[in-house]
Amino acid sequence: MTHSPTTDSRAVLTAMYTAEARYLAAGGPGTASFGLLAPCFAPDVVLHQAAGLPYGGVWRGHLGMERFFRAMSDTWAEFDLVEQDFLTTGETSVVRTTVRAVSRATGRELTFPILQTLTVRDGRITEVRPFYWDTEAVARACTP
Repeated sequence: MTHSPTTDSRAVLTAMYTAEARYLAAGGPGTASFGLLAPCFAPDVVLHQAAGLPYGGVWRGHLGMERFFRAMSDTWAEFDLVEQDFLTTGETSVVRTTVRAVSRATGRELTFPILQTLTVRDGRITEVRPFYWDTEAVARACTP
């Protein structure tokens, strides 16, 4: 993916989700190049994940994002974005996603909503804050 100079938040997010799907289809962390996703994120991007998740914590920069995708891949055998709705106003977007996921550790399948707030500046994602409906259910499903 070549970085598009667009500053339209919805276009940036759509490009990121497309790049993420290509990255995962190409084998994801350890196999595919993070270069597929890097143009979507500012070099100083910050991702805040809830502490109760198996991949909880604050992930910073491209290296942090690459490590985050490794942690997600280690946690989930499958992680499908079933349905998405976007609300975008200026630099701030809210994305409601229904996820169907299968835990790598237990084989348990979950379907759950995630609400993300994302900030886009100068055509790149600078901050991501996902809110899971039930972090405890996710943690339980991923714990043998």
